[in-house]
Amino acid sequence: MSGAVTGAPEATAPPAPSAPARRRRRARIPTPVLLVAPSVVFLAALFLWPIVVGVAQAFTDQDGATLAHLRRMVDDPYFWDAARNTALLIVVLIPLQFGFALTMALLLRERPKLSSFYFYVWCVPLAISDLAAGLVWLAIFADRGYLNSLLARLGLGDGYAWLSYDNQSTMFVAVLLAELWRATSLVLVIVVAGLQNVPRDYDEAAAVFGATYWQRLRYVILPQLRPSLQVALILRTILGLQTFAVAQALTGRSFPLLVGETYQWYVTLQNEGVAAAIALVILLMSIGTAIVYLRVLRDPAAGGLR
Repeated sequence: MSGAVTGAPEATAPPAPSAPARRRRRARIPTPVLLVAPSVVFLAALFLWPIVVGVAQAFTDQDGATLAHLRRMVDDPYFWDAARNTALLIVVLIPLQFGFALTMALLLRERPKLSSFYFYVWCVPLAISDLAAGLVWLAIFADRGYLNSLLARLGLGDGYAWLSYDNQSTMFVAVLLAELWRATSLVLVIVVAGLQNVPRDYDEAAAVFGATYWQRLRYVILPQLRPSLQVALILRTILGLQTFAVAQALTGRSFPLLVGETYQWYVTLQNEGVAAAIALVILLMSIGTAIVYLRVLRDPAAGGLR
């Protein structure tokens, strides 16, 4: 009897994808690119495009490319006074702000009674606008302000013209105090947040081995605060270069600053080209100081910016 032997069916390979399907698979945009794309578009719209427009305004006029706006900016005596005052404000203000903020943050780290209350009180100026802060300090330093009234009550004179054009030093002190009061809270918040990431075990171990408080601060706490201090330095320096409303409320143009001169040329003098040129100077100063901070405060172990 003859029988047919049937074997297992042979496995068949899946059909090869067609050419259009292969092209669609190759052309698929990676997911990370899709996630990053909105941020790139947002930054380009709010940062790159204004820079392009500003450069075009600074170096062109109705006749084409020109350096007339730069020459007019350099020939303006107010520009050099504003550049000097802005640089002096940054040099004096930033160390004071960081000294006060670091001191207050270290006090809060020790958890004294009512520490949360102190923190909220110290952060109140953060909720006040620049112009409002300037008006508050104008009420103090005006000719009939609170400071002169107090001096008169104490029999120390009939008053002093703190904000007079002839008293550049007292105008600088008034703007400095107003900015110090208004903006130190920003540095405080960043430093307090950074201290939350500093383990107390390191500090306690250093104390066990006989390190003094200043040695622990220098060799244990501050090195671990480097990233927070780096961020705070860059932010405060850039915002310090943009100081305007406080000085405008206190002194007007008697104590010129770079952003104030940008406002004067754009709004009062109706010259967009010179205003854009001064704005580019502020931008270059901001980028330059940020690069310096990144290099000086880079972590040697991590390599940092080269």
